[in-house]
Amino acid sequence: MTAFCPVTHQPDFYTVKIQYAPNEQCIESKSLKLYLQSFRGEGKFAEQLASEIAQDIHVQVRPDWVRVVLTQHVRGGIELKAIATVGEM
Repeated sequence: MTAFCPVTHQPDFYTVKIQYAPNEQCIESKSLKLYLQSFRGEGKFAEQLASEIAQDIHVQVRPDWVRVVLTQHVRGGIELKAIATVGEM
């Protein structure tokens, strides 16, 4: 997944891990891919992205809980992970 830093306007590359307990609906992989690609032109911090993705999945799919782990590819020797959870695990 790609977005850009709202401060430097440089691209940020992420690995996304989504865990959830489905209720009646499941995430369709092609829709998820297109949704994640929609962030390519947006300037957001990793914490904002993780939270927004978790909230959107919770609203659209209505799982019992959802957890999103966004890992920013190493920059300057630092790996950043932003974790957002919605619902009770």
